[in-house]
Amino acid sequence: MSKTIIALDCMGGDNAPGEIVKGAVLAANENKDMLIKLVGREDDIKKELEKYPSSDKLEIVDAKEVIETGEPPVAAIRKKKDSSLVKCMYMVKKGEADAMVSAGSTGANLVGGHVIIGRIKGVERPPLAPLIPTKTGFSLLIDCGANVDARPSHLLQFAKMGSVYMENVVGIKNPKVALVNIGAEEEKGNALVKETYPLLKEMEGINFIGNIEARDIPNGDADVIVCEAFVGNVILKMYEGVAGALMGMVKETMMSSLKTKIGALLIKNELKQTLKDFDASDYGGAPMLGLKGLVVKSHGSSNAKEFKQSILQCIAFKQQNISGRIAASITADKELLSASENKTEE
Repeated sequence: MSKTIIALDCMGGDNAPGEIVKGAVLAANENKDMLIKLVGREDDIKKELEKYPSSDKLEIVDAKEVIETGEPPVAAIRKKKDSSLVKCMYMVKKGEADAMVSAGSTGANLVGGHVIIGRIKGVERPPLAPLIPTKTGFSLLIDCGANVDARPSHLLQFAKMGSVYMENVVGIKNPKVALVNIGAEEEKGNALVKETYPLLKEMEGINFIGNIEARDIPNGDADVIVCEAFVGNVILKMYEGVAGALMGMVKETMMSSLKTKIGALLIKNELKQTLKDFDASDYGGAPMLGLKGLVVKSHGSSNAKEFKQSILQCIAFKQQNISGRIAASITADKELLSASENKTEE
């Protein structure tokens, strides 16, 4: 089996390049079937690599420019051809890399994915789809940031692409698909979800279980959580905020007295495991599904562990030929998608 080549944007995000390079070193030590191309300012990357033993799994690709978070995405992609993010995009487009990972500007990643790498034929809107922890494992939240104004046909494709990903990358057979709504009843919701619900019921090749309320998502009631990006991003940010606040409160309570400190000591190992199960950094970044090549968007504040996981998920994506499977799935559903599009426009 050929090695997976990953282009890593070493200049994007809050912790560049230190945590990014460290994550690459961790990934290279864990899996030998890859080559990681560290894209960014050569001197900065070399300085970080000096902290670790040399590895033939890491190569530097010099890029002089950096796209900053606040820059207009379209203008940045057009003007900064020698930026680390744009160079990564072109490496994927030209087949010099199988995938890319970036914690840089979300807007620039989305624009570059569309304009440079391009969509799979038949895919209307590529979504961002992170894995989020639940009581039973994890679920795929799709879309969480790419398409804030979606149509029913887009949500149908999200359901299909999410099912392909969960079945072939995560290994969940016949994954359960649910539509985010304000109630479980079919007649609940706004115009978008009311139009989408019956179409998902009719759709072949997915295991649609109905609506899901936000409060039920952490229970792991569904494997693929379908919504447009505005709702998805609110869910994701609330998830992160509540988890952080709750963990802080638990730690504060356990350190508040001698009695609670003794109790904390007694349950230390079990508590660590529980908190680890709900640690989102174990799952890496969000893949942008539906592109001709893989783009994984990591959180801007990602640490080395998260970068390592983002890099490692690229291997499974290539080995399982997810882009090819998505293309085949979308082609098979072309007639249904076309019908739903016409219904929406009427």
